[in-house]
Amino acid sequence: MSKAQIEKRLKKITYPGLDKSLVTLKIVKDIQVRGKSVKITLSMANEELFGEVEKRVKDALGEYETEVVFAAQKQKSTNYGSTQNPNNRAKYAKKIVAVSSGKGGVGKSTVAVNLAVGLAQEGKKVGLLDADVYGPSVPRMMQLEHEKLRWNEKDKIVPAENFGIKMMSVGLTTPQPDTPLVWRSSVAVSALIQFLDDVDWGQLDILVIDMPPGTGDVQLTMAQELNLSAAVVVTTPQQISVDDVSRSVMMFKDIHVPIAGIVENMSYFIAPDTGKQYDIFGTEGGRAIAEKYGVDLLGAIPLTMDIRRHSDEGKVPVAFGNDEEKGYYKAIVEKLLAAL
Repeated sequence: MSKAQIEKRLKKITYPGLDKSLVTLKIVKDIQVRGKSVKITLSMANEELFGEVEKRVKDALGEYETEVVFAAQKQKSTNYGSTQNPNNRAKYAKKIVAVSSGKGGVGKSTVAVNLAVGLAQEGKKVGLLDADVYGPSVPRMMQLEHEKLRWNEKDKIVPAENFGIKMMSVGLTTPQPDTPLVWRSSVAVSALIQFLDDVDWGQLDILVIDMPPGTGDVQLTMAQELNLSAAVVVTTPQQISVDDVSRSVMMFKDIHVPIAGIVENMSYFIAPDTGKQYDIFGTEGGRAIAEKYGVDLLGAIPLTMDIRRHSDEGKVPVAFGNDEEKGYYKAIVEKLLAAL
């Protein structure tokens, strides 16, 4: 068999979790044929998937004595900016909004999705980047959890779309929705840089970024690589959440990112049977932190059964909720647009 015939077979082998072949992705670095022996060198960034790819190659060339060699893929050199002088990797977006929180579990992603859809309802061209690498919940809330990466004729990644906005998430890169991403932070950051550079976002009025919780590598990198227009910081009224959010507020102040304001999520619980209000996480935590740091309180969103249900079902509350539920988010969108 000739080298060309082997390459033809390799074109039929897809990379795990993607719909592109090893040849199309330029993973096949070298093919050597000596009689019935074949040596194939694969240049891959993810060594953990090499075993699966090696098996697929050997199965496709079953009648040959096949050796598959792993060669670490050379990463694109990245000239990182600084928080004082950030790069501008998203020139396609007029404004960039980072939605962040001090800790997980406060509904940050729910707020980010509703803000993005609410901005689109105001006639804005909106992109939503799910940068919460280890907990990518945005695809489910956008009814896009079963989407996979696709490329267009410009060899750019095509963002998934719903509710009038374009969305990209690492959740679209995994074979199954429950596949864990066991990545070091450097790999996570590289993936997000690729989503900024290699996704065909088109021209956007606003790019909303759902940040991971905390104050780590991703937050710092986004501040170094993008001209962030504003940050929206999400908290619950609970003191533990407020303590963590204080660190997020100070981080944005230290790296010179304007803070549009605080959103107090799960502000109170409304019992569906009686309509009675319960302050299960305390009261006024969002207002207290807004006053302490001299930033605006954009709004308070209660914890209701319908908001929870709609979010789980991929029916964004700002689009599918009743008028009262829509109003919580629309009021915040209005204040965010004023801040921008």
